[in-house]
Amino acid sequence: MERTSAPGTAVTPPPVGTPDTAPSRTGPSARVSLARTAAFASVYAVALLVGRMTVLDGSSLALVWPAAGVAVVWFCVQRHARTRWVDVCALPLIALAGNVATGIALPAGMALAAANLVQAVVFVWLLGRCRPTLWGADGGARLSAPRDLAYLLGVTVAAATASAAFALTGLWLAAAPMSWLIVADWMARQVASIFVLGTAGLWFGPAISGFRARYESVAGWWHATDRALRAMPAWRVTEYLAVAFCSTVAYLLGFVFDHGLPLAFPLIALTVWAAIRLHTSFLVVHHLIFGAAAMLFTLHGEGPMATIADPHARAMTAQVYVVLIAAVGLALALGRDERALLMAELTAQKEEQTRHAALMSAVVDSMADGLSLVDADGRVVLRNPAGVRLLGPPGAMRDMQSRAHHLDGSPVALPELPPARALAGEQVEPVDLLFTDPDGRDGRILRVSATPLPGCDGTRNAVVLYHDVTAERRHRDQLATFAGAVAHDLQSPLTTVEGWSEAAHDALAAEQPAIGLARDGLSRVTRAAVRMRGLINDLLTYTAARDADLSLTRVDLAGLVADIAAGRADTAAAAGQPVPQVALGRLHPVHADAGAVRQLLENLIGNAIKYTTPGATPHVRITSTDVGGFVQVTVADNGIGIPAGQHEAIFDNFHRAHPGAGYTGTGLGLAICHRIVTRHGGTITADDNPGGGARFTFTLPTTDPLATPADALPRALFTAHTPAVAGRPVTHPAPARPAA
Repeated sequence: MERTSAPGTAVTPPPVGTPDTAPSRTGPSARVSLARTAAFASVYAVALLVGRMTVLDGSSLALVWPAAGVAVVWFCVQRHARTRWVDVCALPLIALAGNVATGIALPAGMALAAANLVQAVVFVWLLGRCRPTLWGADGGARLSAPRDLAYLLGVTVAAATASAAFALTGLWLAAAPMSWLIVADWMARQVASIFVLGTAGLWFGPAISGFRARYESVAGWWHATDRALRAMPAWRVTEYLAVAFCSTVAYLLGFVFDHGLPLAFPLIALTVWAAIRLHTSFLVVHHLIFGAAAMLFTLHGEGPMATIADPHARAMTAQVYVVLIAAVGLALALGRDERALLMAELTAQKEEQTRHAALMSAVVDSMADGLSLVDADGRVVLRNPAGVRLLGPPGAMRDMQSRAHHLDGSPVALPELPPARALAGEQVEPVDLLFTDPDGRDGRILRVSATPLPGCDGTRNAVVLYHDVTAERRHRDQLATFAGAVAHDLQSPLTTVEGWSEAAHDALAAEQPAIGLARDGLSRVTRAAVRMRGLINDLLTYTAARDADLSLTRVDLAGLVADIAAGRADTAAAAGQPVPQVALGRLHPVHADAGAVRQLLENLIGNAIKYTTPGATPHVRITSTDVGGFVQVTVADNGIGIPAGQHEAIFDNFHRAHPGAGYTGTGLGLAICHRIVTRHGGTITADDNPGGGARFTFTLPTTDPLATPADALPRALFTAHTPAVAGRPVTHPAPARPAA
């Protein structure tokens, strides 16, 4: 029946209305509506007669007027009934009949009957506007907080005021006697009746409306009640009985055996006791019983209020007393219920948060990837089991920095660590780092990403994820090594094909012209072999440019370009083609891999010579400038240029800018150039040469990047880890010259 949070303290929240207790918008059937109308009409008639029986001597006004409370409950129940018009007609007719039967003149009786109808309608309308969630309005909830009680009291006063204005206007038109005391007495009677009986109706209404859905039968209700009573502790039953007994004795002493002493005020203590300790339903019944007892005692001349000589003042005082007792008790009880409900919700939220935290902890602990939480001071405050397995127990971020290396073996500076960058507010993309054991051996490669995480106190934390990619990179290395080895080994049979094809071609050249068809076929084989060799060479070069270790040293660009230009001139002269003119400006030395830089310049100069109008002499100009830590090299030519919109796409793998123009190639040359430059931390771009042709611009570092501060040079691209072709240098046999 109730829950207790501590010995002797009841914390039973009131049941909240559920959809089965809320009045339906469509209302019950017409038969049910008419049956309710008949029942409430009977109760209203009895309440009207009871009120007329409590008329005080020397006055035409009744001490109590329960009909007002019955009327508002009646109209609340029938708010959405299909036959509401029957209720609207029945109430004033019953009121008029009762007034006339008890000696009130017809005009005054009509005015009072109409006032009763106005009062009920105004109450129901205002209740729906102010508290639409309550039962009797548009919802199905019980009174659940002191603010509900305050709204109910305000609606009651407003409805009583509207009724008084209507009634007094009617009485004035009927020339009936009036005074301000009569007006106050009228208001007190209406407010007391509506407030006491209305709160009881609004409290018990949801339970009565949902009786069938909750218990299905009277037997079900009885069994449920019996179980609740049996589950109630014996001391709680004793307390209920004690409150009932003490209240009975106190009211007898305060109203019957008072010996002229004003002993009614101590009765408030019993109301407070019941409101703080016992169920709100018991308190509502307590108000109804002992409020009625106070009125009966006063009506029969017993108690402190019976000593008031003026009947209007006596009636008004009695009404105020009943309202005060009911308001104090309900305010305390509803406040207690609201606190209990909030505590229950907080407890449920805490339990839900505990379950959620346990679930999140289980998810984090079951992750295959490592996870760490780094606070604003650089301390690792949390690390899941996978993270402990990868990096050991939580510690300081500097401990992690001592074990972190770039893939080329160089140490990682503390500001470069992903957690440090995330703490600085940067969104860190995944980066591969080499982590060694504390003794510097048995390294593994981890893909690390970090995300800033704002803290509750305004600080910034970092969530770091670690994914072990050691096996993945080993597998990739094996594949790259395999591909390089296969490409390298294919060159031997290809050389044989080329050599024998050329020999057969030379032999057939001496024979009769009839065998020209065979000679043409062999020429095609030779050209195909040459193209295959070019593709294999480009693939080997691209693999080396992507995965081979960089051996950084000082490279003299001037000597390297001069050597390449001389070789190209010799090749062109031997082939009977125009000798390219290569003009050299000042070329600054760079700190890079000499083989990679040679491949870079070979491709750019070769492209400049190849993509020239047939018969024209290629002109290539190569210059450089120092741009602070980097050398910017420009290779400009007078060739056919780059088609519009392809200045970036030409660096993609297998992209050919002039596929139908008769220029041979695999589409990997510029992709190799792009890879070489980016691995050195530089950039490469292509644009149009103002004098016609194309212009390529790339940058290479001028100093050792490993000796440069972390914020001076980009080093993310110095991460080659896989040697090409099992770590041995790749040598290419000289390709055979295709047949003329």
